[in-house]
Amino acid sequence: MKMGRGRTSRIRRRKLFRSSVSRGVNESYKPEFIELKKWLKDRKFEDTNLIPACFPGTGRGLMSKTSLQEGQVIISLPESCLLTTDTVIRSYLGAYIAKWRPPPSPLLALCTFLVSEKHAGDQSVWKPYLQILPKAYTCPVCLEPEVVKLFPQPLRAKAEEQRARVREFFSSSRGFFCSLQPLFSEAVGSIFSYRALLWAWCTVNTRAVYVKHRRRRDFSAEPDTCALAPYLDLLNHSPRVQVEAAFNEETRCYEIRTASSCRKHEEVFICYGPHDNQRLLLEYGFVSIHNPHACVYVSEDILVKYLPSTDKQMNKKISILKDHDFIENLTFGWDGPSWRLLTALKLLCLEAEEFTCWKKVLLGEIISDTNEKTSLDIAQKICHYFIEETNAVLQKVSHMKDEEVASINQLTLVETLWTEELKILQASALILNSLQTPFRDTVQPPRQGVEAF
Repeated sequence: MKMGRGRTSRIRRRKLFRSSVSRGVNESYKPEFIELKKWLKDRKFEDTNLIPACFPGTGRGLMSKTSLQEGQVIISLPESCLLTTDTVIRSYLGAYIAKWRPPPSPLLALCTFLVSEKHAGDQSVWKPYLQILPKAYTCPVCLEPEVVKLFPQPLRAKAEEQRARVREFFSSSRGFFCSLQPLFSEAVGSIFSYRALLWAWCTVNTRAVYVKHRRRRDFSAEPDTCALAPYLDLLNHSPRVQVEAAFNEETRCYEIRTASSCRKHEEVFICYGPHDNQRLLLEYGFVSIHNPHACVYVSEDILVKYLPSTDKQMNKKISILKDHDFIENLTFGWDGPSWRLLTALKLLCLEAEEFTCWKKVLLGEIISDTNEKTSLDIAQKICHYFIEETNAVLQKVSHMKDEEVASINQLTLVETLWTEELKILQASALILNSLQTPFRDTVQPPRQGVEAF
């Protein structure tokens, strides 16, 4: 039989190719998912809408078994399946938590339970869930220091804060871990190691859903809002979908309702929130391609990099921006420089005789064509600086990938972040170019009596 050569056949082949590329590979037959499904069934949960699958680009996720309609509840996980502080307090850890002073935080309780249950192995009631959790994470706190140094400066600073926070969390928890020694035959120091606690911290930080619990005297005053949701937490993030997710007090289930339709055998997504890529990498360890919320941050030192050092009012201008919360969250996005960034630059570019108009600038008023043009010029210079810096980092990452084979996955993650930021900056450069068009010098007509050449 000859393959069709007509237009209809070509269209059909393209559709089949696209479908095969995007369609996931069913993983429900794997032993770990068979065991998880039985475990969930024992806890009164059976899913008829979704099945676990592996997808190109996103990895393991959930695939629709049937077409899903807008407004449909796609998953309803009973409270009995959730791992919360109630789970912990009812366990063998409850008595130790109750007598520890000062009371441990809800986060410490969850992390301690995860480490303890993972150590229990086959003896753990939670084994079917624990064995499908990631063995390692790609949050910045887990990455090699030389990889973190490649981050954009704002993200690098937050990553270092995150690492310090987790280190302090581990250090301050060691006394509590020691109190648990009667529960174990092995030394608790070998069970509750930094590496083990880091894994547990990342599990809670990247996978927990929001479920508010009543205040317990056994825990510190920190918010108790985290719950681990087996199976449900296989759903991957997409910034382009909308869902309603919450714990239903009437059904006592955590429910996710989709605000958009989904075709059969497509990956089903949820949205973790309108986060930019730096936030996604910091909190969840991944970067979203073509993320509409992605942006490039402009720090204070870069903001003033191309302004005249002779401006005697510069310190006062910076002080005004700080006082009115205009010194942070200044960005370039897919639609160009943000209003906040341009407003900050307009204030910084005010001439001495215009300085009294700074309040009008913050209200969005136009002061002069000269001020508008100068601020756009500076924005374009900053944008071009970032483009050069981004290309330089991408080149460095490329060389490191050839030399640091062991870190290639981490370097690829960083490369993806910078590549997305480069696309944003290139889009912003084009928009800035169009915004400057009205201010470009026009060709002056020749003076009377002078021949034009």
